[in-house]
Amino acid sequence: MAKREKKEPEKPSTAWLGTYGDMITLMLCFFVMLYNPSEVDVTQLATITESLQMNQSESPTGGMSLSSGRLSDLGNTISALPSLEKGKNLGTAFKKAVSLFAPEVKSNKITITSDERGVVISLAADSFFKKGSAELNIEETRDALLHLSEFFNYPEIKDRRFRIEGHTDNTPVSEVIPEALDEDFEDESSSSEDNSTNVKYIQKFNSNWELSSQRAINVLYYLADFGVDEQKFCVAGYADTRPKFDNSTPEGQAYNRRVDIIILDEGHF
Repeated sequence: MAKREKKEPEKPSTAWLGTYGDMITLMLCFFVMLYNPSEVDVTQLATITESLQMNQSESPTGGMSLSSGRLSDLGNTISALPSLEKGKNLGTAFKKAVSLFAPEVKSNKITITSDERGVVISLAADSFFKKGSAELNIEETRDALLHLSEFFNYPEIKDRRFRIEGHTDNTPVSEVIPEALDEDFEDESSSSEDNSTNVKYIQKFNSNWELSSQRAINVLYYLADFGVDEQKFCVAGYADTRPKFDNSTPEGQAYNRRVDIIILDEGHF
C-alpha cells in the first residue's frame, strides 16, 4: 500500500499587507494635510515619523502614541480644522523664541515647545526658584526675565493673550526642606525681630496648589515690573496634576517642576 505524502501546512497569506500599507499611506496624507509647516515641532515630527515606521523583516507592530485628545479638538465641521492663517504669527513667535532664548535652552533653564494651545515657554523651577519656595532667584534669572518681557512686547505677539501656569512634582511641599537662609536672602512673607536677633522665615505653603499658584503669580509680578501688560495675562496653579514626565524618577520630577508661559492661539484663553 502506497504511503500518503504529508502535506505541508499552508503559509499564512500576506495579501493583507498591501491593504495595510495603503491605509498607512492614507493616514500619513491626512496628517500631512493637517500639519502646519509654519509651526515645526521637531519632537512631534520625529514621533510621527517613528510611529509610521515598520520593520520590513517582521510583522508590523504598533508605533509610538501621540498625545491624547487631539482628534477630539478638531470638531465636527470643516470650519473647526486649523487654517494656514491661524498659525502663521505663532510660527514666527516660536522661531523668535528659539533664537532669543538659545543660551537658556542650551543650559536647560528654558524649554520651548508648541501644542494645541499655542507656544509654550517652560521655565525650569529648579533654576528660577529657591527650593520649596516661590521666591525667584532674581540675581540669576534677571536677564532671562528681561528677555521674556521684551519678547512679549514684540509687535507680532503683543496683542495676543498669555497664560502663566505653575506646576510641581508629586512631592508634598511639607516634605521639601527649604534651602539654608543666608544674608542675601530676602523674606517672602514675614520677618520676626527682637532685641538680639533678626530671624527671617521662608514662606510656608500648605499644599503644592498654593506653591504652584504663587510661583506663577510671582513670575507675572516681575514681568509686569519689566514692562509687560499684565491685563493680557491670566494665571493658574495646577500642583502635580499635569505632569509632562513620569514622576517616578528624579529626572522626571525635575522636568515637572516648572512654570509654563503660553502664547495662546486663537480660541484658547
